[in-house]
Amino acid sequence: MRVHGRTHRAVALTGAALLAAGALAGCSTSPEPTASAKPSERPGSPSATAATPPAQTPKSPPLPASLTSQHPDWKRCKAPAGGTAPGSGWRCATVDVPLDYAQPAGETIGIALIRKEARDKSGRLGSMLFNFGGPGGSGVDILPRAAGAYGNLNSRYDLVSFDPRGVAASAGVNCRTDKEQEQAYRSVDMTPDTAAEEAAFIKDGADFGAGCERRSAEVLPHVGTTNAARDLDVIRQVLGDKKLSYFGMSYGTELGGTYAHLFPRNVGRTVLDAVVDPTADGVGHARNQARGFQRALENYLKDRGQDPKSGTERIARLLERIDKNPLPTSTGRMLNESLAITGIVTPLYSRSSWPNLTEALDEAENGRTGNGLLQLADSYNGRDENGHYDTQNHSQRAISCADSKARPTADEARALLPEFSELSPVFGPFLAWDTAGWCAQWPVEGEHDTPEASAPGAGPVLVIGTTGDPATPYEGARKMADELGDGVGIMLTNKGEGHGAYGESECVTSIVDTYFLQGKVPADGKTCS
Repeated sequence: MRVHGRTHRAVALTGAALLAAGALAGCSTSPEPTASAKPSERPGSPSATAATPPAQTPKSPPLPASLTSQHPDWKRCKAPAGGTAPGSGWRCATVDVPLDYAQPAGETIGIALIRKEARDKSGRLGSMLFNFGGPGGSGVDILPRAAGAYGNLNSRYDLVSFDPRGVAASAGVNCRTDKEQEQAYRSVDMTPDTAAEEAAFIKDGADFGAGCERRSAEVLPHVGTTNAARDLDVIRQVLGDKKLSYFGMSYGTELGGTYAHLFPRNVGRTVLDAVVDPTADGVGHARNQARGFQRALENYLKDRGQDPKSGTERIARLLERIDKNPLPTSTGRMLNESLAITGIVTPLYSRSSWPNLTEALDEAENGRTGNGLLQLADSYNGRDENGHYDTQNHSQRAISCADSKARPTADEARALLPEFSELSPVFGPFLAWDTAGWCAQWPVEGEHDTPEASAPGAGPVLVIGTTGDPATPYEGARKMADELGDGVGIMLTNKGEGHGAYGESECVTSIVDTYFLQGKVPADGKTCS
């Protein structure tokens, strides 16, 4: 379980109406407006031919017309695994893409799509593709539940999302049974204190990877973000759009940045919200998150009228007690330290969930039971009341380890402990150890140290950073804007709390809607407060 990527019930719907509204923000504007596109320009209008060839990289041979000229067969959607079928306005289809882009005429896999057509047919601007994060979030499942937040955009855009390769209905990676997952959460200490606990922790990471290889060997080498970005361009073509209009959140910003780098000429109106730092490697991300979650925790404590330093120390002592003596729950399961940390992390993603954290901590500290924290941890870990786990954690891990070359050892993780514990006594040790356990002895080599996001020649990309974002700290948004390049990365700051700004900030939502619907690009450096 990695903290930053999980598209849990709250994170998956960041910016969506399904989250309780936080404090609405107003805007402060930079003095010099930027030039904007004419409202009549159609960023995603149908292309003149059915098969506009994509811009290709040297490592990506041209695609056959059988793929670029597909016509999706839109049908009523079936219920996703563990969910319910969306309403009658939704249609689903599958698009074939190469399993291996080095062999584009070879074996294919299907990418599952879902779509709700624009209400204003005469004013339609094209398709808007969404990725809600993870990696590993099922867009086919999430978009219908989140769509209420995007009603303005749906007036002129078809709302479209997808299960990225290796996720759910798109050749989803599967690594463990529910029983194996439950046993790991119950018995593996994610902040090991002894040699035996360290060995068990590293072995669990290796066992997870071996399970992925046994169950998903064919797809496992091909689930990285670069291939997912190439899939996006196939989807763009078969939907008939000259350029890609795209809304990416959390991990979806990394996917969007990768797409912009690979296909700058095909970048249409694009928004990246809750931005992953493209300059950080695995240890850098962990370091960023130690700062980000500690910052969010301190902001939470201040909001409750508590001293951040003493409040942090109190929570750290609670975790130490739970590590020695797990708390009982009404389910018969015990709340161990690892699950308790996950339970504390979960409500920090959204200010509207802070009262849940207060209630759960009070129960653990004073009631000496762990029901609230366990319920929060189960939500994050994708566990339902019947003990069934979803497979997002499997996909998330497979995609992350296919992307990153880094394979830190236990010794290297242990060496990080003093620094990370200083950054955050609550989250630091967990995040330091996570650097070694996440891709331990992974069966597939990673692609890069850090992703490439430079996109010279691309149209403007709106990059949104929230100052109190715990999972993708604000500083990463500025780095993404810089990486995209001058005139491409347009920075928008949201002074607020939580993971994502759209739908949480009135100011941000208005700017994004105006950008998508009218082509009006805000001034670089604008702030919503």
